[in-house]
Amino acid sequence: MNAQDVVLAAAEWRERVAAHAARIDAYVAPHLARREVREKHPVFDFLFTYYSYRPAQLRRWHPGFGVALEDAAEYADLKGYGVVRPAPTAGSASPSPVAVTAEYVASQRPLVESLHRLLTATAARAPHFGCFGLHEWAMVYRLADDETRHADWPLRLGPAGTDEVVEGHRITCSHFDAYRFFTPPARPLNTLRPGRDDRPAFEQPGCLHAGMDLYKHAFRLSPMIGSDLVADCFELAWDIRTLDMRAAPYDLRDLGFEPVPIETAEGKAAYAEAQRGFAERGAPLRARLIEECKRLLAAAEPE
Repeated sequence: MNAQDVVLAAAEWRERVAAHAARIDAYVAPHLARREVREKHPVFDFLFTYYSYRPAQLRRWHPGFGVALEDAAEYADLKGYGVVRPAPTAGSASPSPVAVTAEYVASQRPLVESLHRLLTATAARAPHFGCFGLHEWAMVYRLADDETRHADWPLRLGPAGTDEVVEGHRITCSHFDAYRFFTPPARPLNTLRPGRDDRPAFEQPGCLHAGMDLYKHAFRLSPMIGSDLVADCFELAWDIRTLDMRAAPYDLRDLGFEPVPIETAEGKAAYAEAQRGFAERGAPLRARLIEECKRLLAAAEPE
């Protein structure tokens, strides 16, 4: 048994499993109900379709590396887990606890190193709050209503009005996974050229997508980190996504999403203020992820 392992009794960890599932079901249950009837949601589906973590994976609680679970046969065959062998106790018939293994952590070292580089580079960069969500506008630039990603929902200013907003602003998108969805005529309008392999050189903590991606980084580290941190990052991503689409060119008022009209001075101010708030919420989560990466890298060091 690893010296660092804390062992949770079955009653304690099962209580945490139930609490985590209840927390996540507030978000997952409506999505699954919509999926059952093939109803699309232009705002919240993103968290379950763009990101690869399935609802069932998000609902499953993990204690993280360094915590072993007693009487947890259902975890023994999960990826990354193994039976840990404590010193035998005379007369004990209890099965050995299970935990994320040191061998698994060592096998994930390249991933952890990559995420640590990106997270630390992003945290060290000054936040910028002048993009005004124009990435979503650039994704529909010179498209007709029926050609957009959310074609069931009209463009609030119409195609011509949307194009005028794009052409009348300086676009400074630093996030590759937003930039890569720009329409071909919009791509040259961006002042930056972020690439797939140079994210640490561009990502900055004021970016909404960098904030949402804390959730992606967290679930990629699962089950090596605890599910509470994954859920915290998911909830931040959920709230950021709401602002992202309220500031987008689509008219979603029938769904209860009041627009943030970034084409106006008032809308820009409201967007930047909300963006600052999300950057402040994201900073401690990014710091926690960085610390988790450091801990995992230390555990992965050969003895």
